Amino acid sequence: MLELMELLRTDLGDRGLRTAALLRRSHPFDKELQIAGLVHCLGSLLRLSDGAVTVGVAAESIRPLLGERVARLVRLQAPHRPTDAYAGHHWGDDAEAVATLCQARDSAGAAGLDAGVLEDWQPLLELVAAGARRAGSPGNARDPLGSPRGSSGPYRAW
Repeated sequence: MLELMELLRTDLGDRGLRTAALLRRSHPFDKELQIAGLVHCLGSLLRLSDGAVTVGVAAESIRPLLGERVARLVRLQAPHRPTDAYAGHHWGDDAEAVATLCQARDSAGAAGLDAGVLEDWQPLLELVAAGARRAGSPGNARDPLGSPRGSSGPYRAW
């Protein structure tokens, strides 16, 4: 978490902070969407050894910490992705969230937006990370009983 906070501090234009602030106002109950807005610009903040920066690498780098949905939203909001109505069908259940994230990202440059400070977001980052850990652990809410007795392989209840 500390490394992520340090990396987010290098966002000199506060794009992530401004995007997250807009999402907090428009979607106060969707914490994962807000966090996706906060970290959506990680691709440009990461500097890989060959100089290439990709949204996919950024999404995969946060998946273990912030979970599948946040990583998916970060990956799908990439500006180079198609934004027409057809593309939205490939976004599944998160089509509205991706569109909202893209709109907030594009509006984040507005002058006068009070985005607060990065430290205000640390408790929410920790909350979402804790939820991602719970979702990835055995005995999670989707499969509270674990694998059935006598099963030889991974059991999926969904």
